[in-house]
Amino acid sequence: MRVMLRAHLDTEASNEAIKNGTLPKTMEAMVERLKPEAAYFGPSEGGRSCTFVFDMQDSSQLPAIAEPLLAGLKARIEIQPVMNADDLRKGLAALG
Repeated sequence: MRVMLRAHLDTEASNEAIKNGTLPKTMEAMVERLKPEAAYFGPSEGGRSCTFVFDMQDSSQLPAIAEPLLAGLKARIEIQPVMNADDLRKGLAALG
């Protein structure tokens, strides 16, 4: 299932992660693990954020996906199902 993960990074924790070099490593590891179809990084709600759109095969993946952001960067995260335009067309066509 295609999902979107949005993480709002804690400012103090991400400042420290920049200083000690773990922020780029964490983001690279997320990209390698998720193999997202899209990944965005930028400011949101007055702080740092990242957004990944990827295919999650099973809900049991949630801990492995979320914990590096929660524990390492004290992030607030949201994960929700999303559709692209083709998915929407297919879903609406099924309404009959």
